[in-house]
Amino acid sequence: MKKGYWIATYRKILDPQKLTKYAELAGPVINKVGGKFLVRGMPTISFEEGLNERTVVIEFEDVETAINAHNSEDYKKALEALDGGVVRDLRIVEGV
Repeated sequence: MKKGYWIATYRKILDPQKLTKYAELAGPVINKVGGKFLVRGMPTISFEEGLNERTVVIEFEDVETAINAHNSEDYKKALEALDGGVVRDLRIVEGV
């Protein structure tokens, strides 16, 4: 079975305190379902119109687990804490 990945690229961080609160709530949810943080931080360098903002990549056992983590009630609480604090693009991608 192929792994599932959350790939989050941040366009703007508008409220660092909201991002911190989100991370405090989201981390345990992700860990509880076996998510593994592979990348979490600022790019070393950005190319081809990429923004030099925070990037996060999380590996899950499979795509279904990644989707279920995102749709869980506990993760929704983390998103509520983040509300309006960032502009980001979050994708779930199947690994190769």
